[in-house]
Amino acid sequence: MLISEVIDGVKAYCGHDWGGPIMDDTTRDQVLWGPVDVECTGIVTTCFASADVIRQAHARGANLIICHEALFWNHGDHTCWLAGNKTFAAKRALLEECGITVWRLHDHIHSGIPEDGRLVDGIFMGLADKLGWRDYVRGDTARPMEFEIPETSAGELARFLVGRLGLAGTRIVGDADARVRTVLVPMHLIGQFDNATTARMDSGFDCLVTMEATDFTTSEYVRDSAQLGLGKAMICIGHFNVEEPGMEYMLRWLPRAIGADVPASFVASGDPWTYVTA
Repeated sequence: MLISEVIDGVKAYCGHDWGGPIMDDTTRDQVLWGPVDVECTGIVTTCFASADVIRQAHARGANLIICHEALFWNHGDHTCWLAGNKTFAAKRALLEECGITVWRLHDHIHSGIPEDGRLVDGIFMGLADKLGWRDYVRGDTARPMEFEIPETSAGELARFLVGRLGLAGTRIVGDADARVRTVLVPMHLIGQFDNATTARMDSGFDCLVTMEATDFTTSEYVRDSAQLGLGKAMICIGHFNVEEPGMEYMLRWLPRAIGADVPASFVASGDPWTYVTA
């Protein structure tokens, strides 16, 4: 099976509307590196195709990495600004040495994968599944980002997330002793999303589990809420850590999508954070 046939199979299997029709010339889902007219020897799914993920894919005999995020550190994978950049040159050399093709799968997997007769967001359903929270989903069940969980404290929830997701640690803003029952995984906490998230938290969420955390907007709101006795908290686990389980979840449906027995495995890009405490 050619790499191009793998890509076409995945695209055909998924939904085709992510904030508008997914067009081949504008979608994020582009081949970021390597040829597609070669036999696929194996597939690795991951969130970010880091240097270590590339090495592990090669060691497993895979020549296709399907990643969720950009390869060269910017949205759209523009490389014109990287002329003479040593890290760029070294990563290109590693890709060439390992004979790896990298395809980004972002829009199609978010637009939906078939499950129980409907399309569900493959990334956030993967997170819900990894956390064991599928039965706790409230709101939009096709894009599980709102949960009502058994009551716990924010600190206990943070420890659960660290353990279940294999994190190096995490940060809590607000009241670590706050009693938590309703949890929101917001979209990006940048720009216009900040105010919308603050409003939603006020209307009925005890805790945010965030991809990003902006210190001078939502973080300030959560801290003030806690200091005013309103029992709010925000657990900041990071963008890739939220979305990586969806790429692991992909292994469940990938064989159906491509209709072939191509070796496939998940390689975690892993928690990018290292924590140093006093």
